[in-house]
Amino acid sequence: MLEFLEYSFEQDNADACPIYLIKAEEFKLWLEGEESHVKNWIYASKFSAHSGDVCLVPDSSGNIEKVLVGLGDEEIRKRNRFVLGGVIKKIPNLKYKLVSEHPDLEVKEHYLGWLLSQYHFSKYRDHVQINPRLVFPSMFDGTRTEKIAQGEALTRDLINTPTNDMGPSELEQSIRSLAELHGASVKTICGESLLEKNFPMIHTVGRASAELPRLIELVWGDHGPTLTLVGKGVCFDTGGLNIKPGGSMSLMKKDMGGAATVIGLAHMIMALNLPLKLRVLVPAVENSIASSAFRPQDILTSRKGLTVEVNNTDAEGRLILADALAYADEDSPDLLICMATLTGAARVAVGPDVAPFYTDDNNLANLLKESSIRVRDPIWEMPFYNPYEALIEPGIADLDNAPSGGFAGSITAALFLRRFVENAKSFVHFDIYGWQPAASPGRPKGGVGMGARAILDALPEVLKF
Repeated sequence: MLEFLEYSFEQDNADACPIYLIKAEEFKLWLEGEESHVKNWIYASKFSAHSGDVCLVPDSSGNIEKVLVGLGDEEIRKRNRFVLGGVIKKIPNLKYKLVSEHPDLEVKEHYLGWLLSQYHFSKYRDHVQINPRLVFPSMFDGTRTEKIAQGEALTRDLINTPTNDMGPSELEQSIRSLAELHGASVKTICGESLLEKNFPMIHTVGRASAELPRLIELVWGDHGPTLTLVGKGVCFDTGGLNIKPGGSMSLMKKDMGGAATVIGLAHMIMALNLPLKLRVLVPAVENSIASSAFRPQDILTSRKGLTVEVNNTDAEGRLILADALAYADEDSPDLLICMATLTGAARVAVGPDVAPFYTDDNNLANLLKESSIRVRDPIWEMPFYNPYEALIEPGIADLDNAPSGGFAGSITAALFLRRFVENAKSFVHFDIYGWQPAASPGRPKGGVGMGARAILDALPEVLKF
């Protein structure tokens, strides 16, 4: 069984210990309704409903009667996500049920956070199992939450796996395994066949590696609106001949985070059997150094016919995405989504938690932002600022892959990609980070999905199904 499928809820609430989620401003009122022995224990424990506080209340026999979890005051709650998930390591391995009068959306966040916080990457080292179980209430759709958590776990597993075990061929096999699970079809164009099939920039970026470059295509669904997901699959990025410093190379196993995120999102879509036609395209390469590596000032011709001057071989992601986006655009999808760990400039702008996105479709942007707030998956709209188009036009070729000057790096990269999309009814590009620098509730340190939950939530309104 695929490991990411393990994330699920208990169905039977018999003998489940109640967990009470308590807001700081409601704590005194809640406490008034409790019996004296409970009050005395809580006072002695100095529990005050601060965010992440836990109080284990025993019964007369010393067994746990109930668990209190503090959510903090309103201002603190705006700053924190998935508080319940953050207390999993503080409570015994029992079966639990939530007792809450909070709005449904708040409660759903806690259920998702519970599953997300149980993630651990154990491929190379055994972990002590911390596995308290939570019963999902019958009035909610627990299956949806499980599938979302499973998709996120898949994304994290793919990013966390180092390149010696997650190169282009292994990434392809992961997609094939997912396709087999859901009855999807997969085809791959590999090595020299990329030139024969007119994917010259994917081939160019990956040709120096011992691992053959490839374009992986998954197709699923036979009715409904058309959705195409394109994910950057640079399985390792040395920077090429413009080699990265050692410190900048240390996390480059995550440079396929865009591919990992669309693969996790694809699982969510297929597992929930959404009524749409799904296509996933992953250009998978390693940007390596060898005598066959592409060079600064090389001029490449893309699938679309646009020429590109290479002014930095470390700006390779947009090259492989350009060919994949042009191919995706040829089918005129209703919605075309690109996800990539594309620029350091995006991280400077919004930090590691927020996924900036670009689109010319205002309705799409608004729906994504509304969904982002609803499902606590932070994204931020950035501008396709047309006056900067001149910055990506070098004169000697149609496009420049790395404009000089250092300004607006995320915007110019997005503008570069937009040049390869003409026919899609709506297009959105996400410039994600794909990594959690320090552990927080629901987000252990390591690979992490960004934007996928917001997209999933918005799809019914965006595609009208």
